Amino acid sequence: MTCLLAVDVGNTNTVLGVFRGGDLFAHWRIETRASRTSDEYAVLIRSLLELEGFAWGSLDAGIISSVVPPAVFGIQRFFKQYLGAPALLVGPGIKTGMPILYENPREVGADRIVNSVAAFEQLKSGCIVVDFGTATTWDVVTPKGEYLGGVIAPGVQISAEALYEHAAKLPRVELARPPKVVGRNTVSSMQAGLLFGYAGMVDALVTRIRAEVDWPARCIATGGLADLIARETTTIEATDELLTLKGLKILFDRNVGAHGAAAGQVQGG
Repeated sequence: MTCLLAVDVGNTNTVLGVFRGGDLFAHWRIETRASRTSDEYAVLIRSLLELEGFAWGSLDAGIISSVVPPAVFGIQRFFKQYLGAPALLVGPGIKTGMPILYENPREVGADRIVNSVAAFEQLKSGCIVVDFGTATTWDVVTPKGEYLGGVIAPGVQISAEALYEHAAKLPRVELARPPKVVGRNTVSSMQAGLLFGYAGMVDALVTRIRAEVDWPARCIATGGLADLIARETTTIEATDELLTLKGLKILFDRNVGAHGAAAGQVQGG
């Protein structure tokens, strides 16, 4: 049985998950640091595995998705140095099973393709994937399983930090649901603008996307803030914080096989 370490390197956080066979055994979220070395990854990942009672030597395969190119070197070197073979890297040439209709397919972030593959596999229909990450993205998949395109906007956390950094009297606030839309203090007012404002933007864009395509499009959300914001929307039908990890497992199986060999046997193509 293959024990797969899936790694999704985002601009703010890196999400790691261990699959034993088809089951997600454990998952973690750590800060993304492009300068992190292979040795630092080894110490960190081994500690996380031991906290879950997972044997370090059981890992025998890996897959990486990254939107931070400088961070790939350290994590890929970790796989080569400590697991004995490179991980499968999501990028040009990898078999996704999903035609990319973008004008330049190389411009599409790896995480967006991974999410789209996972969402289509899960829903088996045309869909919209809303990912609440450093940027908030809307990715559209046709009923034929084609990646059509999408929308990119600043993320909620970026907007919150911009308010704090560029408005002298506004504080840094926790992203939480305020008691009312009309705030009676500065913190509540900012929280209302961020949470309800982004919920409204999600609904507006999903509605416009659905009006632009000629087929029903279900809507699923992922990312660390998905549950918080989805509750305030009318268009998001489901949330799955682990959608990207599930997509990485699907891509690994399509390229190496569910019973495939070790990590380094396929690197794309």
